[in-house]
Amino acid sequence: MNPESVRREIEVLTADLISAGLCVDQNFPVLTTAGESAEVNFGKTTDLSVTLKNIAYVEAYAVLVKNRSYNFRLIDGGLVQLLYQFQEGSLCRHRLAFFPSPDLLEYQNNSEVYDQDDLYGDVIERNVVTVPIRFDYDPEAAADYHHPISHLTIGQYKNCRIPVSGGIGPFFFINFILRSFYNTPFRKFCSEIKESANTFAETITSSERRHLHIRVSDSAQA
Repeated sequence: MNPESVRREIEVLTADLISAGLCVDQNFPVLTTAGESAEVNFGKTTDLSVTLKNIAYVEAYAVLVKNRSYNFRLIDGGLVQLLYQFQEGSLCRHRLAFFPSPDLLEYQNNSEVYDQDDLYGDVIERNVVTVPIRFDYDPEAAADYHHPISHLTIGQYKNCRIPVSGGIGPFFFINFILRSFYNTPFRKFCSEIKESANTFAETITSSERRHLHIRVSDSAQA
């Protein structure tokens, strides 16, 4: 995948999520270039570090919502961020994050949307725990097994880095989020979300592969 193909894929996904009724607010992807560097983002990336600070999750989430620092906000308040950086046309970093609503404000403000349609039952259960997740890709910071080039972080734990086979394309990430956290509405709307086999080359090491890890696809492509 190259910067423009990533931008187009995010644009299509955003439009599909809007059409399916799963996205209630959005920033369409922006491609910026400077020499041999390119970045695909959502145009509001100045305060991303707020989620890494030692503050309560509810406070960090509120900052993201206030500044609309996301690609899209889902029906229950969940926020999705997709950022990709390229150097000379090759992926050099990505940050793919999902921040669920910490208190279901969207449900409280629009409860009739949920109460009239049981397909949203999973996202309003009282025993649901808010857990942000992030897929990072960063070769410069890599250390075999201890800091995989591509990895999953759960719950903002600093040293939680579950190895991933390689960089993740936009569709694979959104597909993971919808199937994992919006299973019932995903089954209803999956035909409206265009699939893509685009992804990146594998970067997982042999030692990382020997342990529990996540495989992006059966045949990773450059």
